[in-house]
Amino acid sequence: MNAAADDRALADAIERIWDEAQAIGLRPFPTHFEIVPATILYEMGSYLMPGRFSHWTHGKMYQMQKISYDYGLSKIYELVINTNPCWAFLLETNTPIQNKLVVAHVLGHADFFANNAYFARTSGRMLDSVSLNAERIRGYEFEHGQLEVEQLLDAVLAIQEHVDPYSIEMPDDPDDDRTQQRGTPGPYDDLFERDEPIVAPPPAPPRNPFRPSEPDRDLLRFIAQHSPILDDWERDILGIVRAEMLYFYPQMQTKVVNEGWATLCHATLLHRLDLPHDEYVDFADLHAGVTSPGAQRLNPYHLGFNLLKAINERHGGDDEHLAADLFDLRETASDLSLIRNELTEEIVDDLDLYIYGPVGDDIVVTEKRWEAVRDRLVNDLTG
Repeated sequence: MNAAADDRALADAIERIWDEAQAIGLRPFPTHFEIVPATILYEMGSYLMPGRFSHWTHGKMYQMQKISYDYGLSKIYELVINTNPCWAFLLETNTPIQNKLVVAHVLGHADFFANNAYFARTSGRMLDSVSLNAERIRGYEFEHGQLEVEQLLDAVLAIQEHVDPYSIEMPDDPDDDRTQQRGTPGPYDDLFERDEPIVAPPPAPPRNPFRPSEPDRDLLRFIAQHSPILDDWERDILGIVRAEMLYFYPQMQTKVVNEGWATLCHATLLHRLDLPHDEYVDFADLHAGVTSPGAQRLNPYHLGFNLLKAINERHGGDDEHLAADLFDLRETASDLSLIRNELTEEIVDDLDLYIYGPVGDDIVVTEKRWEAVRDRLVNDLTG
């Protein structure tokens, strides 16, 4: 087929998969698909979003991913951006069946972004925000020098994960919103009879402007608000990195359940497409590759998919239907809650999960009790 025919076939497949997604109960954000070459896809994958500010760590990640792709060690088939509408980018060398699987997988992510509670506070217009942030940082590089900005970013990115996604925003001066203390004279005191005279409280000791009156778990916000040595532009860069980290934080909290949900969705949707035999064989091979156990580390696709599949079957779902209880879990689950509440002895045995470590000069299995495996996974997520 020519390029126009290929595009038409892909558009028809996307429409069919969208309809099937609605039929099984998915409610994803509207999703735009674009086909891009490997260089563009890996660049966006290393920056995490198109248009984000430049830094050498992004270039390092791009080089690592691109070399791995060039040598056939790994391959990114797609990238999906959590915005409303979602943007998804497909690798131009994907085969038709690869694109069908990827489109179904993307719609699973788009549904998770739209409905999971951990993503409720993320901005649906983050693409615009990161572009504006990058422009501001380029302006600071012009004004203060590229090296000066890079050194600041080196320091800030080293601690970027130390944000608190659950806290409310604290004012620069916590004393500004302090309510009147009991006993402080007020304008309506003469309307009430008092047995004791009003005594004004002793004056508060002077407050250190560089130390908040309440503890703050958000390290980036604490430094931006209370550091005595930062200039305004440096505080602004801390604010930019913090805002973007708060956007990415839910993805860190839901890697296993998010990928597991998207993988279960693509498996369910492609079972419903009644694929031709040759395409079904290719699909089975691709799916097996995605959900295979990791050689050196835990594969989140493997664990998430098998956990959610077991839950789906337990509540009456099958290869072509998702149980209603699974949608409730999709709305509230994080990796921590999924593993702590849903990992059972049967699943640990089926997946052959275990703990290993050094004993003398060898690396051996040190623990296979399912409770110990569960607790180790939970500790790894909270450590």
